[in-house]
Amino acid sequence: MGSKRSRKAGTKATKKTTAAKRGRESFPRLIDARIEEPDDWRSRTLARVRDLIEQTVPDVVEEVKWRKPSNAMAGVPVWIHHGIICTGEIYKDKVKLTFAKGAALEDPAGLFNSSLEGNVRRAIDLQEGDEIAERAFTSLVRAAAALNASSAGTRYPKAANPRLLAGGNPQIAKADGDAPVEAYMSAMPDWKRAVGRRLDALIVRTVPGVRKAVKWNSPFYGIADRGWFLNFRCFTTYVRVAFFRGTSLHPVPPGESKHEEARYLDIREDDRLDEEQFVGWVKQASELPGWSGT
Repeated sequence: MGSKRSRKAGTKATKKTTAAKRGRESFPRLIDARIEEPDDWRSRTLARVRDLIEQTVPDVVEEVKWRKPSNAMAGVPVWIHHGIICTGEIYKDKVKLTFAKGAALEDPAGLFNSSLEGNVRRAIDLQEGDEIAERAFTSLVRAAAALNASSAGTRYPKAANPRLLAGGNPQIAKADGDAPVEAYMSAMPDWKRAVGRRLDALIVRTVPGVRKAVKWNSPFYGIADRGWFLNFRCFTTYVRVAFFRGTSLHPVPPGESKHEEARYLDIREDDRLDEEQFVGWVKQASELPGWSGT
């Protein structure tokens, strides 16, 4: 027989587990209520969004976050698969769908029209009369779920909890190919991970067949038999992109280097990456003689 204290602790733990389970089971009902509350075009819009997400990611988990104690029915519907895919907020004049890692996703249809300033989130604002571009939206949802799964380690095997060096830079073993670069990006801390993935996506899109590797704890990008044209690395308050022939680019990237030809681009949490300019630099850099890295 256990002591009264252990039995009491066990009872408390059981109550907590039961309450948590009950809370999870109530989330779909809370989302039902949140969707039905406006009883207008916003209800119909968010209900359709919910259907599309569930069709695209059948094992998606629904939660309601950021509820206020004064109003248990209030809160934000959240769809989760290895992390938050997106949230659905109802405002007076719009429905806002915020993708937690939207800045790292390809958006060829241009659905993202809000929260464009930072390097992590992106949002879609839907107003009355707007139609959901269903195929493009489900592609975003599918990509967001895949990105979360990749970050959770279900795509590439990697060492558990890689060591973070000075400035939060991941320590990843030197190797060629996609896998070590993926491992590096998965280990990038906080908002920097989304920046790294967005940089990688833009580089791959701009330079099909780009060569990748991790050297000196940094992802490198280059052209086979022509050398490397850039890398990036985590520092405490920014992610630094180094263009090895930066002085030959137009315009020249802003950060000066102690190396005669190199130039830097530093990206901080609240910076808005000028993607058009970045892609232009990548294209130019990939066409120049690369650095051997030896």
